[in-house]
Amino acid sequence: MENYLPFLVNNWRTVGLIGVSLAAGVALGQLHQTSGQTANKNHESWKKSTTEEIEQTKGQSTIENENEQVDEDHQTADSEDAKQILFKYKKPSEADSIKQSEAFYCRMNQRRSVRCISSDPVALEVIENIIKTGGTSPSGAHTEPWTFVVVGNPEIKQQIRQIIETEEEINYQQRMGDVWVQDLQPVGTTWVKEYLTEAPWLILIFKQVYGFKKNGQRKIHYYNEISVSIATGFLLAAIQEAGLVTVTTTPLNCGPSIRVLLNRPVNEKLLLLLPIGYPKVEATVPDFKRKPLHEIMVLCQ
Repeated sequence: MENYLPFLVNNWRTVGLIGVSLAAGVALGQLHQTSGQTANKNHESWKKSTTEEIEQTKGQSTIENENEQVDEDHQTADSEDAKQILFKYKKPSEADSIKQSEAFYCRMNQRRSVRCISSDPVALEVIENIIKTGGTSPSGAHTEPWTFVVVGNPEIKQQIRQIIETEEEINYQQRMGDVWVQDLQPVGTTWVKEYLTEAPWLILIFKQVYGFKKNGQRKIHYYNEISVSIATGFLLAAIQEAGLVTVTTTPLNCGPSIRVLLNRPVNEKLLLLLPIGYPKVEATVPDFKRKPLHEIMVLCQ
């Protein structure tokens, strides 16, 4: 050590810099290793969650083959459906376009979420027209990944209500937390959902996480949840146009039980529920105000 002492004294700056560099390199290496482990853990957690969801479908459907492969090279519609046709369109005048868009906005601006729904009957044909309107919605790769289950049977509606209220009571008391429950107080909602049995119709909106081709192979449904959400918007507009009311319901933790009750296949997941009917005479809604245009629109020109 004594032989290296003069060298260390004369070159202490260089030696110190080397030491700092080595220490930094070791630290970065450990950080990279830790980050890699964290990333791997996150990936494995996501992978495990996804795998568990997929595994739940195995053995539950006779139409599914464990050895089947997804053919991503043939995901578009069949050739006879994908041919191009002339788009029929008549351009309106600017004045007509303004008038029609304003009239539609005025009708939609009257839309409210109504929980006091009358049991007065609504013609099935009206519901069918609403569903057909939802079916005109765009979807990823034209997969149309939606199933609209229409329920009018009183016994089935009662069973759906029982499933939802049981889970909702747990949600309100345990899962949601105080802040969430407090945020809902102005709306006046609780885990009791009378409209589920009082409304003449329920539309349960399922997203198809995948589909099947004519040859039995799985078909990827791109952006299935986004596509079904857009279709729900079409439904809401159609309900409003028909002079009916609804409230958008998200049956938290109820999907599997309701799917089994309605005998839906395992590739379908419950996304939303819409009770539909006329409002009760005594129906009330919160006095909410919508954001003005300047708060929701950004114009770049």
